[in-house]
Amino acid sequence: MSLAPELPKTAPSTPPPAGPPGRRNPTSGAGALLLRLHFYAGVLVAPFIVVAALTGLLYTVVPQLDAVVYRQELFVDAVGDQPRPLAEQIAAARAAHPDGALTSVTTPAEPDRTTEVVFSLPELGEKSHTVYVDPYTGAVKGQLVTWFGSTPVTTWIDDLHRNLHLGDLGRHYSELAASWLWVVALGGVVLWWRRSRGRRFLVPDLKARKGVRRTRGWHAAVGVWLLAGLLVLSATGLTWSRYAGANFGSALDVLDARTPQVSTSLTGAPAVSGGHHGAAPVAAEVDPADADTVLGVARDAGLSGPVTVTPPAEATSAWRVGQVDQVWPTRADVVAVDPSTGTVTDRVDHADWPVLAKLTSWGILVHMGVLFGAANQIVLAALAVGLLCVTFWGYRMWWQRRPTRDGRRALVGAAPARGAWDAAPTWLILVGVPVSIAVGLALPLLGVSLLGFLVVDVVVGLLRSRRAGAPTAS
Repeated sequence: MSLAPELPKTAPSTPPPAGPPGRRNPTSGAGALLLRLHFYAGVLVAPFIVVAALTGLLYTVVPQLDAVVYRQELFVDAVGDQPRPLAEQIAAARAAHPDGALTSVTTPAEPDRTTEVVFSLPELGEKSHTVYVDPYTGAVKGQLVTWFGSTPVTTWIDDLHRNLHLGDLGRHYSELAASWLWVVALGGVVLWWRRSRGRRFLVPDLKARKGVRRTRGWHAAVGVWLLAGLLVLSATGLTWSRYAGANFGSALDVLDARTPQVSTSLTGAPAVSGGHHGAAPVAAEVDPADADTVLGVARDAGLSGPVTVTPPAEATSAWRVGQVDQVWPTRADVVAVDPSTGTVTDRVDHADWPVLAKLTSWGILVHMGVLFGAANQIVLAALAVGLLCVTFWGYRMWWQRRPTRDGRRALVGAAPARGAWDAAPTWLILVGVPVSIAVGLALPLLGVSLLGFLVVDVVVGLLRSRRAGAPTAS
């Protein structure tokens, strides 16, 4: 497949040194194949990566946007000495919003923050109605329709980044971008290492004349600096994706590495998972006074900091109290409490999570810009801006390489020469093909799009060969 004329098949003025008779040159063969893959992946997938980078850049400022747009709801007028009992805060929220079942109560993460009292309504689906209460006065500060605790602005930007507000269909774009990002980034670094041979690997050649060479230097050197961050974003983004994320979840099940769930049953029944976002089952009406009893037991059990108190879904279940401190060092211990006896009936400590469960949780928080606070946001914003610059330089190189002589003018440069498969070493084919199939099965959108590239490339090659009267190989 080609978006521009193929490079002319003329012999180079200085032929490269040949290897031993009967053997291929593995360096040039592997490099040519990687260059062709990097070129087409960059040209065709880069638009999806650009959209992901732009929407991700917007997401990095979500905490600041929330603080401005929802200051009335999220912040208290004045910090008091002692918060009011949860029962009073729940009663105030219920008076302001009499409909729906009480789903959870989240205590403030900071002294100047409000308490979040959440109610479920069937017509809201996954969303909830959150009432924000001043913990010091018991006054209701405002109400919002939220999505797993996220404000409407955060939810809108999150949907934009994940699916462009197109639902499941739109999720394909972000999964395609995450699936190819690590391929393009790693391939580019390998190509740059081969070209620079380790010299000026981390810095562009500032003495280079204007043109492709200078642009390539900036494109490659900045890409090297971004590599680690892009790999993290790619991996963590895939854990949320539709198809690759499902495969990742299946792998966690096989490895028994899911986040353990606390059992809230008072009759010995197994625990009920709240799902990916930690949503609790819809609760029946409960005595708000029990919330203070349950919170006191949880505090005595060592659960400090902000917590979410979740009432039972039925009379035979215990209350659930879980830490929700998502800033490093995170706190995510969870206890189940029977308010009638004031005892902890079950407990799951974050320290006891499987390693993969911890890494998955931390990776998601990094991807969201939460784990390391403002520093996390700044790094993510820098990665997004850097990725946009690298992509721009890549397209600029394509334009700078265009033929400009009379009779050969074109809008963009020629694609890397065909024949990479012929020059590829046998070991690369024997190893690369099974690995590519395995990766394609694990990352379905990567596999399908790669197969599509190859099919179109072969068809275009056959058509050109027929017109030229000479066979060529992809």
